[in-house]
Amino acid sequence: MDDRQALASFAALSQETRLQIVRMLVVAGPGGMSAGALAEKIGVSPSNISFHLKELDHAGLIGQQRESRSIIYTASYDALGGLVRFLMDDCCGGHPDICAPAIPAPACCVTE
Repeated sequence: MDDRQALASFAALSQETRLQIVRMLVVAGPGGMSAGALAEKIGVSPSNISFHLKELDHAGLIGQQRESRSIIYTASYDALGGLVRFLMDDCCGGHPDICAPAIPAPACCVTE
């Protein structure tokens, strides 16, 4: 992930409804959720949820797949993981235990 992608991701997540959507989709897992179910759980209108889903999709943080008459939205775990790695990539500073919960120790921190 480069700086431009990270900025787009953070911009998308910096809005309360969009952050709620991503968190709900992460919990929903690979099965995802429909826009209607998301709107109902969050308590926003269908047009409002569509706006936010479009922004998250544009940032690459969610994906969508048509299932008969519905569109199912899912979290993009690769993109979200990339964002976490982007933040933590240089955190080691010689102390791999700091980053261990989030990412494997970078090559610079591995001692043999």
